[in-house]
Amino acid sequence: MSSTALDAGTAPGFPERLALRALEIGAIVVVLVVSTLNVFDLDRFFVPKDVALHVTALVVGLFSLRAIRRTATTRPDLYLIGWLVLGAISAATATNRWLGMRGLAISASGAALFWAARGLRQSGLARPLLNALAFAITAVAITALLQAYGLETRFFSLNRAPGGTLGNRNFVGHAAAFGLPLVLFAALRARRLFFACAAAAAVTAALVLTRSRAAWIACAAVGIVFIVALVASSSLRRDGRTWRRFALLVVVAGLAAVAAAFLPNALHWRSENPYLESMKDVVSYGEGSGRARLVQYERSLRMTASHPLFGVGPGNWAVVYPKFVPRSDRSMNPSEPGMTFNPWPSSDWIAFISERGPIAAVLLALFFFGIASSAFRQLVRRPRRPEPLVHDGDVENALLETTLLATIAAAVLAGLFDAVLLLPLPTLLVWTALGALWTPDEEPAGARGRLLHGSAVIAVLAVAAFGAFRSGSQLLAMETYATHSDRASLERAAQIDPGNYRLQLRLARIERGRQRRCDHARAAHELFPNADAARALARGCEDAP
Repeated sequence: MSSTALDAGTAPGFPERLALRALEIGAIVVVLVVSTLNVFDLDRFFVPKDVALHVTALVVGLFSLRAIRRTATTRPDLYLIGWLVLGAISAATATNRWLGMRGLAISASGAALFWAARGLRQSGLARPLLNALAFAITAVAITALLQAYGLETRFFSLNRAPGGTLGNRNFVGHAAAFGLPLVLFAALRARRLFFACAAAAAVTAALVLTRSRAAWIACAAVGIVFIVALVASSSLRRDGRTWRRFALLVVVAGLAAVAAAFLPNALHWRSENPYLESMKDVVSYGEGSGRARLVQYERSLRMTASHPLFGVGPGNWAVVYPKFVPRSDRSMNPSEPGMTFNPWPSSDWIAFISERGPIAAVLLALFFFGIASSAFRQLVRRPRRPEPLVHDGDVENALLETTLLATIAAAVLAGLFDAVLLLPLPTLLVWTALGALWTPDEEPAGARGRLLHGSAVIAVLAVAAFGAFRSGSQLLAMETYATHSDRASLERAAQIDPGNYRLQLRLARIERGRQRRCDHARAAHELFPNADAARALARGCEDAP
């Protein structure tokens, strides 16, 4: 492929190339890394991926510092910094500060990767970076397909198939939806079309098999963005190669979707026509899980009214929500009274509003709107060249802007109905993609803005380092919890990870001495004050030293 828009920029140095390699490795590791500690149904997937996210952000950020300093500071950067600052204040005032710091660390690592990817883009390294992200999305799809067609391994979860190494079919669907634009971009610009088409087919098939309604809506938005861009952009409209390849990809994706829907697989759905049923219910919110989502959103917003400034704290929705809802609420876990089924609400945006406050959510929305409007302006206002054939660089720039718009649309829409940017893998892939795809078109901020940006980069790297340490400590404590039953080992694990609710609860139940039993009971109660089990164990400990 000839040198085009993605190859332009300052010549990359050795640190930038190391940052690229770290990001390429990190994107694959965050997909594949899983713990086999089955007693932790969700955390065995999330905590190892947390470690991969934070280590990748820290290493990439450190190697990219020179490249980051060369990037312009824009208004979206300032919105992002404001969101992070409010999130930090919210985490500091949260009921469960351990969960608050986990949520803040994920956001900080995402911001670090966004700024690092912008620096790598300016160093002319965006092409291999975007290809690595597309490969990671394809790897997600392949693990889901392997499970769907019969592969059994301890690295998959049997309860939420086909979740592959993500552990949940919905998470695979979300990744396929927001990753589809990256796969399409790679295919539209690829030299070897066969492998690009195979990747698009795998991602589409996985998307269908997950039966994720949020992902299907997001995928539809991706298709609409690409079709509108092909018509609205003069560069794309006149490029026959792009039209031919896009038509081929649509055919390939259609065949993959039909094959996924009708070929026999190892999934056990209760319905005779599961995919048709999901298609009919894709926008149904009058009953079932759709209705439960609406009820949860309404009650979460009412909870926010009691914490209007900084919210309840990142990751603290599950801690505070039980206080504001009846026990019959469908988000509550009847087998663990006072606890929710999931540690997050069924929406990124409800989580951002309720956990960090409406002001923080508005700042994040302004960030996304700022980079989306910038990409849209560049897409539709790109000057029409007089020659009959447009330059290859014009086409590539237009495809970059289209991919950026489609990625934002998919991530935001999927996040309206499920948890996306609250999780480590989407955080790594989406924030990195945004940084690699976006080229600002506005005047940079002044000296104060650059100073604020520089300070923010150092701060988020420090938080990412803490996140890596914290997540590593969680893994060690989980290993001890799952493999040891003696009090001494569990006590050491509680010292390593004081924020482990299940560990504190277990120690409170097995400790013989009243003082030590009460210490762990109070610790569990402080972490989840509305949980019946912790409240019962802590009862009578008020006068204990």
